[in-house]
Amino acid sequence: MEYSKLISVTGLPGLFELVGSKTDGAIVRSLEDQSTRFVSSRVHNFSHLESIEVYTTRENVNLVDLFTAMGKSKEPLPSDKDATAVKAYFEKVYPEMDFSRVYSSDMKKMIKWFSVIKENNIEPKLSEAEEEEETEA
Repeated sequence: MEYSKLISVTGLPGLFELVGSKTDGAIVRSLEDQSTRFVSSRVHNFSHLESIEVYTTRENVNLVDLFTAMGKSKEPLPSDKDATAVKAYFEKVYPEMDFSRVYSSDMKKMIKWFSVIKENNIEPKLSEAEEEEETEA
């Protein structure tokens, strides 16, 4: 499974693999229980993980950069239930994060997503097309 196929769906917990798309929605597979289902775009919004950026004290960074830093860190992942521990974790792992603009609920979500990606042995990296666009700019 590729990182480029991972999406988040509003109103649904967890991460999904985009299996196919239709004019009125998408067919997705849950990374947690491997169930496949149709999700209507009339009810839900879809966000590709590749397109998500995180506020920092400098320029925004792609979520991949944050996941890479989390993967290299020796710090143990905190419980996503403890907002204080989550913030302390990110202060150590990614101190450039703009904590005044990144909500604790978002940080908790990043912890959950990183855990799911790690459990499914998915390497967080941008697809080749995006990397080429970034080098040309």
